Amino acid sequence: MTIPYPQGALPAKVCGLTRASDVRLCLELGFRCTGFIFVPGSPRRISPEQAAALPAGDALRVGVFAGRAAEDVLRVMRTARLDLAQLHGDEDENFCRTVGPERVIKVLWPQRFAPARPDGAGETAELLGAECLRFAPVCSLFLLDAGLSGGGGGKSRRWNDLRSFRPPRPWIAAGGLGPDNLESVFATCSPWAVDLNSGVEERPGLKDAAKLRAAAAALRALPGGNLLKKEEP
Repeated sequence: MTIPYPQGALPAKVCGLTRASDVRLCLELGFRCTGFIFVPGSPRRISPEQAAALPAGDALRVGVFAGRAAEDVLRVMRTARLDLAQLHGDEDENFCRTVGPERVIKVLWPQRFAPARPDGAGETAELLGAECLRFAPVCSLFLLDAGLSGGGGGKSRRWNDLRSFRPPRPWIAAGGLGPDNLESVFATCSPWAVDLNSGVEERPGLKDAAKLRAAAAALRALPGGNLLKKEEP
């Protein structure tokens, strides 16, 4: 069910893409997972037809969804030529099964499971781990975001409380990430990949070429490294 990462490629997904020049640069730099947002109200939202017209290359194409019916998600995936659906709402296990477990990235918010005690990092990981076990049979990847809901707002989080986190599926770290803090995130909690969005933008939906290049350089400097690989159906 999981999607393997080939050794040596950049461990990142660039999300919130809206224009062809940004997608082409992501492909050139080796961010082989590109993300497109279909959430109503998002400043980065594009239509399925607009997403379909953007370059694909060898990248895994990910759609971000929240508050939509499963059948609608499947329709958008077909139109936009998507490989994976990142479910950014409160979708349950049946929703994931309808979309297809092998195609689901399930988003979770660790802060929802944080105990009141300031020294409760281990308990946070334990509670979050139980939620991961709940969704592991119906997804291929997890994405852990900052805050309590939503995403893409540049919110940062303390990653130290996930130092011992070992989920049953590979996981992607998200929330306020950019060229300057990628090294520390990998050193602290060893995610499988990172999600880059507002931290590599000029403004919502328009990426900054210099920041994308800086992020690529920071990721190339990491020891080892993996990235999502597109598999033939």
